[in-house]
Amino acid sequence: MARILLALSLLVAACSTSAVRAPADAAADLPDGDFRVLLFSRTTAFRHDSIPAAIAALTELGATGGYVAEATEDPAAFTTENLARFRVVVFLMTTGDPVDDAGQTAFESWIAAGGNWVGVHSAADTEYTWPFYGQLVGAYFKQHPAVQPAKVNIEVADHPATAGLPSPWMRTDEWYDFQTNPRATTTVLMTIDESSYTGGTMGADHPLVWEHPTGGGGRAIYTEMGHTTESYADPLFRQHLVGAIRWAGGL
Repeated sequence: MARILLALSLLVAACSTSAVRAPADAAADLPDGDFRVLLFSRTTAFRHDSIPAAIAALTELGATGGYVAEATEDPAAFTTENLARFRVVVFLMTTGDPVDDAGQTAFESWIAAGGNWVGVHSAADTEYTWPFYGQLVGAYFKQHPAVQPAKVNIEVADHPATAGLPSPWMRTDEWYDFQTNPRATTTVLMTIDESSYTGGTMGADHPLVWEHPTGGGGRAIYTEMGHTTESYADPLFRQHLVGAIRWAGGL
């Protein structure tokens, strides 16, 4: 009888251990070399119609990009335990103030511990009163003219986010001006030629994509592009996004 009770207790203990998985063990569920990416697209101001297409594209691209994406608009996802499951967090066309105070604290700690961040388009139109985020994104949105074609120039051609892209790269999007020029604090990867479209106000040096190390040893990269739904079906833009995520994830 004692042996039967011992066996039952060991079985219960084993089941309990497998059911309650520590966040650090989550990667065991992934294919070799893959990492987990959180796609966060909550908006509390303007909302882009292209968000569903963006989520679908980045989720699909993970199959060949070396990552597994989870999408959410729930600010409760920003906890210490949950963030520990991810190597990269993507602010995917967020706007306004999508992260609450508790989430901001958890996110700052995650970045300080080596977390990596990717910002897409209106990620620069987000969290204007959170100084930590302002440093992470590199520059805040100021204004934009109408959607139109323009010429994008590649400054760093051997970066994973730019490799294989044409320069100049002619594409149609919504082109932001920024409140400041991020060149002093980041590595600029692409600029836009203001002579190729109408309404730009930053002048001859108009950064569009940039990256920088974080204080915690991680990586941050921002791309201004991605306003239009059509962007997420464009093979070159999809290549750019995957390269950015892979670079942020250390691949």
